[in-house]
Amino acid sequence: MRDPAIGHSDIGLIGLGTMGAMLALNIAEKGFAISVYNRTASVTDEFVTQAGDLAARITPTKEFAALVGSIARPRKIILMVPAGPVVDQQIAELTPFLEDGDIIIDAGNANFHDTERRAAEVPGFIGIGVSGGAEGARHGPSIMGGGSLKAWSLVAPVLEAIAARYDGQPCASWMGPGGAGHFVKTVHNGIEYADMQLIAEAYGVMRDGMGMTSAGIAPVFEGWNAGRLRSYLIEISAQIAAAQDAESGASMLDVILDRAGQKGTGRWTAIEAQHLGAPIPVIEAAVAARNISAKLEERHAGQARFGASPKALPEGALTLEDLESALIAGKIICYAQGFDLLNAASGAFDWGLTMPAIAEVWRAGCIIRSAMLDDMAAALREAPARNLMQAPVFAGLLRTHEAGLRKTASVAMTHGLPVPALTAALAYFDMMRTARGTANMIQAQRDFFGEHGFERLDRAGSGFHGDWG
Repeated sequence: MRDPAIGHSDIGLIGLGTMGAMLALNIAEKGFAISVYNRTASVTDEFVTQAGDLAARITPTKEFAALVGSIARPRKIILMVPAGPVVDQQIAELTPFLEDGDIIIDAGNANFHDTERRAAEVPGFIGIGVSGGAEGARHGPSIMGGGSLKAWSLVAPVLEAIAARYDGQPCASWMGPGGAGHFVKTVHNGIEYADMQLIAEAYGVMRDGMGMTSAGIAPVFEGWNAGRLRSYLIEISAQIAAAQDAESGASMLDVILDRAGQKGTGRWTAIEAQHLGAPIPVIEAAVAARNISAKLEERHAGQARFGASPKALPEGALTLEDLESALIAGKIICYAQGFDLLNAASGAFDWGLTMPAIAEVWRAGCIIRSAMLDDMAAALREAPARNLMQAPVFAGLLRTHEAGLRKTASVAMTHGLPVPALTAALAYFDMMRTARGTANMIQAQRDFFGEHGFERLDRAGSGFHGDWG
């Protein structure tokens, strides 16, 4: 441990919870000297004690003055504290000790609107999205930066060093000004919600529709992870399905209550999509499914009144190949919606988001890392604003796997197997391939009761009205 009276550390970190502690160890392991602070001093002491050989690069501090004084100018300080008012409180307490040119980095799951405000109020403020969970924070996360580009360039050597690597390139990039980095992380989490829900629906079809045990489902996920669906979430789903509960000896999945938690980022994604008029029905279905999962009493009452919904599928009604195709198609459609939302936000907030860079930063370290993201990055380099479903590689995959998605959705719904994300994906796909939809009826209704007017097929202009008698 070093003398905190000497400004030697490359960077500081406030907040030694699980993520903060792992990030601090990652920074120290990459050769940087780091000063740390936690409001509960005993947590700081315990952290340094357990840091082993890395403690030589860690300076524990018990006061903000000591923390700031121990960091070389311009000072760079990471906040790893709960999102919301706590961040503002920490900034207010820290600011009196800082000088012009010092940098505050909010690395929590902040709402991007808060980050926009803080970036305008605090010179040198950066908001970064960090994905990968505790393991990622410790060994290499995906990092999405936003805020001052000058400040980012000063802290980038540390962030790029600790980030995950894909083909030798760090998965850490500056996304744009203000809250751009936290918005990209928010959309990442929205896609994460949807990806997890799609996998959970496939699991439900296998468990309730096909009568498969968790032990039998595990090798299915393992096999899928060797193909187009290769991804972190499919990989861990295989391990989860294979795991056993040490207490009961039963499958771990079979002893877990079916109520999913959430921290709000998926909901933020859905809210912003509505504000921006960017349809993301697969993500919205996933958020709704988590909310419904929380209604335990109502669901039990529903089963008592109406009977259990899931019914066993007839032999041969659906194959595992159909289910794999459904997941491939659903995943493509989900990511297409996510990138469309990012494009909409980039224009609305004048961020200048670079779509290929976003796909590239997600290729390693983050929760939604997937083999498909390399092809997505290539497709977005060709046409950043194009819906990914229109890119040749993904259009080809959708043509191949559409039948599996359609069959899975229809068979599951017929037999009472809830698949809200898969059916939302199919509905979006069908609407996006229908040149003449049914909104003409809606426009006629709006004109009938509110004289809102409409456009005509046979002439230019707007504001036409119908003769409704």
